[in-house]
Amino acid sequence: MRADTSLAVRAAALASQEAAGNLFLGGRISLDLAERLIKEVEKKALEMGMRVVCAVSDGEGRPLCVRSMDGAFGGSYDVAVNKAYTSAAFQMSTQKLGSMSGPGQDLYGIQWTNQSRIVIFAGGVPLVWNGERIGAFGVSGGTAVQDGALADYALEVFGRLM
Repeated sequence: MRADTSLAVRAAALASQEAAGNLFLGGRISLDLAERLIKEVEKKALEMGMRVVCAVSDGEGRPLCVRSMDGAFGGSYDVAVNKAYTSAAFQMSTQKLGSMSGPGQDLYGIQWTNQSRIVIFAGGVPLVWNGERIGAFGVSGGTAVQDGALADYALEVFGRLM
């Protein structure tokens, strides 16, 4: 009986969070927030003359939402997903990890671990709310500088949406 009650209480709590418009559920970014974040970044990408792929993962790096703009490079899909994965897995931006993993650095070669899913150039950032890692964002389609600027913009939008 206790297990049934516990599940019912949890279900009711999640339903009330959704009804109240909360944008993360049970320590994880919601699909609603992921979609809103991606749409805002896509608008910025268009202003910059770019066509990109954006990915949002949960805090463990599992993809939650991925969108590919019309005209985006096909190869950008995996790169965006892996940037989100990297930022979630290592709890830092891909740019920061890149600065720690060049030749002669302590983490040199890290990009060949995790079935080569680790990305060490700009465009991936963790999404943290009230000290809790609730997701990660990855974008690909431009230069490392452009992708980094869009990832920084995603953090700005994330803060406004929360």
